[in-house]
Amino acid sequence: MAVIRERDLAAGRRSWDTWKMAAYDMADAVESGRTDHAMTEVSPRLVRTTWAMAVRYTLYLLERRAPGPGVEVRVAPWGAVKILDGPASDPHNLTPPDVIELEPDVWLRLASGITTWAQEKAAGHITAVGERDDLSALLPLE
Repeated sequence: MAVIRERDLAAGRRSWDTWKMAAYDMADAVESGRTDHAMTEVSPRLVRTTWAMAVRYTLYLLERRAPGPGVEVRVAPWGAVKILDGPASDPHNLTPPDVIELEPDVWLRLASGITTWAQEKAAGHITAVGERDDLSALLPLE
């Protein structure tokens, strides 16, 4: 099943743009020292539907950038995609050998380039199992 329906792509793009605008404003405040937060804590307050559509849209972009069955990227509760070449899921266990799990705010920071894989990993925000546990070569998405 697709992570986002084709008819929802425009809404997904708008949600992604809304999230980025709000997050970049927060990141600018962090960079200029106007807040006590680190970049790895940038998480704008937006309605749930905006978050959901932004996550689904960016997972769609990731899937198009690196199609394949080898790594599953999960951003609960809003979506998961399989990317990159490699061994597919075992027929008795639908999970591929490599799995990466991210919270929505972590995923969107990475997708937008606000933070790097190394920063989020060091902050303990990435759960990854398998040999291919680093998406830094695919991020940011735009």
